[in-house]
Amino acid sequence: MSGASEGARANGRKAIFITGAASGMGLETARLFAREGWFVGGVDVNEAGLARLKEELGADNCLVQRLDVTDRAAYRAALDAFAACTDGKLDLLYNNAGIGRGGPFADQPWDDVLAVVQVNFIGVLTGIHLAIPLLKATPGSLCFTTSSSSATYGMPMIAVYSATKHAVKGLTEALAIELKPYGVRVADVLPALIDTPILPEGAAASAPKAGVFRAIPPREVAETVWEAYHSDTLHWYVPRELVRLDHMAALEPERTRDEMAAGKLFATIDAEVAAATPIPIGATAG
Repeated sequence: MSGASEGARANGRKAIFITGAASGMGLETARLFAREGWFVGGVDVNEAGLARLKEELGADNCLVQRLDVTDRAAYRAALDAFAACTDGKLDLLYNNAGIGRGGPFADQPWDDVLAVVQVNFIGVLTGIHLAIPLLKATPGSLCFTTSSSSATYGMPMIAVYSATKHAVKGLTEALAIELKPYGVRVADVLPALIDTPILPEGAAASAPKAGVFRAIPPREVAETVWEAYHSDTLHWYVPRELVRLDHMAALEPERTRDEMAAGKLFATIDAEVAAATPIPIGATAG
């Protein structure tokens, strides 16, 4: 599927390229940036979702294309088509596509293990590697990626997913330094439990109604992407209080391990948040 239409041009507008744009956080981000007057490039494997996105945003305001982020040649073609609409500009690359597979690592089918690594990390590497020339050519550009709360400390039953998100976090930190001389900012968002299609059935309904690990609507992540574009913060936490877990994991890894194994970690974090002072927006672990 190609969503190109006659006259689909940015025409001087800022431009964002979003993977996983057909649902969840990607969809809400596309909607928000379009409302703010941006030109949106949206890619996904969900063609029906892309068609709905194009209809909602309007054919003159977006370019939607089917893309498997693990296909480097197709990714290059998608970026080339996008760049043709934006005169080579890319103000914000949002690497958001991801998949999850749960269960004990020892029981995971090997094909599932590889699929999670390919989409969640190799897909991110591919997109960034191909987009760097566009980002360098666009003053004030931002390379932004969806990491996860599971990148603060490895989480059981989603071990491979967690490992890919740790990789994303490390990549973000390294590239933020490498690309800084070119004026390209690099950052990520570490969401906790976001109510999106990637969640297992019933997960949002059974989540706590309050606290750090409550179910959060995807629009809050979209709003964070918007804030991130206008900031120089490296790591963004949704909700903001999640930074407490990052602090604890860095400073007390054995305690974090033991409390997670005992099923007490989330309650501990909520108690520490309740007893602590408010956390500034975009607070980072340190």
